[in-house]
Amino acid sequence: MVAATDTATAFVEFDRVQKSYDGETLVVKDLNLSMPKGEFLTMLGPSGSGKTTCLMMLAGFETATHGEIRLDGKEINNIPPHKRGIGMVFQNYALFPHMSVAENLAFPLEVRKIGKSDREAKIKRALDMVQMGDFAGRRPAQLSGGQQQRIALARALVFEPELVLMDEPLGALDKQLRETLQFEITKLAHDLGITVVYVTHDQTEALTMSDRVAVFDDGRIQQLAKPDTLYEAPENSFVAQFIGENNTLEGTVQNIQGDRCEVRLDDGEVIDAKPVNVSSVGERTKVSIRPERVETNRDRLQEGAHTLKAEVLEFIYMGDIFRTRLRVAGKDDFIVKTRNAPDQARLQPGQQVEIGWLPEDCRALDA
Repeated sequence: MVAATDTATAFVEFDRVQKSYDGETLVVKDLNLSMPKGEFLTMLGPSGSGKTTCLMMLAGFETATHGEIRLDGKEINNIPPHKRGIGMVFQNYALFPHMSVAENLAFPLEVRKIGKSDREAKIKRALDMVQMGDFAGRRPAQLSGGQQQRIALARALVFEPELVLMDEPLGALDKQLRETLQFEITKLAHDLGITVVYVTHDQTEALTMSDRVAVFDDGRIQQLAKPDTLYEAPENSFVAQFIGENNTLEGTVQNIQGDRCEVRLDDGEVIDAKPVNVSSVGERTKVSIRPERVETNRDRLQEGAHTLKAEVLEFIYMGDIFRTRLRVAGKDDFIVKTRNAPDQARLQPGQQVEIGWLPEDCRALDA
């Protein structure tokens, strides 16, 4: 994993970057981001959050309204896209339909005036990288969606760029093929040592593939962290809700002491939580607990666990896990995920149970 970087070692840098299309509304607001060479960074967020606009500014297809974008220490704001030396992979493949696979790969090499013998060697190498060495003579229309995306990836890599940008490249593929290509792209990026900026709205894809993930909302990065930190230690309610499944209980802060606070839930129950971005008594909060951190078996509860009464509303068998929906503290959408183990009870609708979790797994976030 690649840790956070400082500007001295940054390969890609956004420095106070803003973007407005109409001169009034900012779609990207004061973006500061730096990443080192060789990192796989994913920009994740809902539609309209600004992630694709950031990618397009880095590629040169959009111009920053304010601020600087630097690549390897050089400002690139005014350098045209074809002179930035950046590989691009799009969701719609963007292959030339009238050209063969080999001709599609030759195009970026011809633009860079690379000789014929070198071109052939580079095309063969790039096709072998994506396991498409036997398809050089075919046209895009003769390939499946997955094969076309492999060719699009090979075309982005064929001129050996140091930076590759990917915009929802696997969005049009079926689930199984998408998962296969996720692992292949990640392995290829790390094996080649290339720097990747990847845009997606698929949380699982972001967590699976990335060294770090930047979660975007409303034109700002809400949190930038390694995948495990992002999931286990969200810094605000938006990140907690957007990344993975999350239970939320609303209430008011009653007491704060160090890394522990008491929250009175709206139904009157009082629970312990870790104060993350609440700071004063009387403040409204949304308490976040991941479904897999909740225990329904009293015998498995660790010392210091907090317990609440719950009513089972729905039990769903999902093969490797059981998913149970409960009524907790007056809310009907509290989810518990438990592993399908031989000693794991299958709860029945209508059953009254006691559930529990450790206070450190319960985060008091902004309301």
